[in-house]
Amino acid sequence: MILAPCPAPDPQSLRVAVATFLGLDANPSPGQPANPVVRVYEPLPHDDPPAHLRWLNSWGCRIRYPRSGETDLFDLGVREWTSRWYATLPDPRTPLSELTDDAVASLGDCYAALAAVPVGTPDRRRTLGATAASKLLHGLRPRTLVPWDEAIARRLHGARDAEAYVAHHRLNREWARRLLADSGLDEEALAASYGCPGRPLAKMLDDYTYIKLTRSDTR
Repeated sequence: MILAPCPAPDPQSLRVAVATFLGLDANPSPGQPANPVVRVYEPLPHDDPPAHLRWLNSWGCRIRYPRSGETDLFDLGVREWTSRWYATLPDPRTPLSELTDDAVASLGDCYAALAAVPVGTPDRRRTLGATAASKLLHGLRPRTLVPWDEAIARRLHGARDAEAYVAHHRLNREWARRLLADSGLDEEALAASYGCPGRPLAKMLDDYTYIKLTRSDTR
């Protein structure tokens, strides 16, 4: 159930949101250089928690790095999560629009287990949490899984638990399928037409909800 409806994106509203997020011109003049934003979206290696931690902190997660001699709770926790849950993730080549119902349904427990991974220090531990868990799952499956933050989760689903995470992927899968049908383009061509070749539709939809919900929520 969607608590605070966010209008489903159409190709033009998605273009504007992505351009706003990236600081691009949403409607360049004829003949104007495209100046595309090119970024490689390769999945994070599954067996490298230090790389995961650096990547999360580059996304603003502010997870404390362990000092010399300290127990690295993040490393231990992510390795344990990987041994149990990594094999349940969709194939990295699967785009969001092609997720099956069974694949979507399986995401909830996987996400909840990752959000519960301990981080910090043994005497001041906390959990990885909902936002960082969604970002790490997106990093592991950038074409398939959609990140979120508190404002997006709260305003769309009223929660950040496993059930809400599954609902978020059902919603975004529906949006992705409609966008591809309405635009008549595949995912790669759609991103290129927006001046951001290689950007997964899963991330562009996150751009959209960030602009519509998160940014407006902080004004």
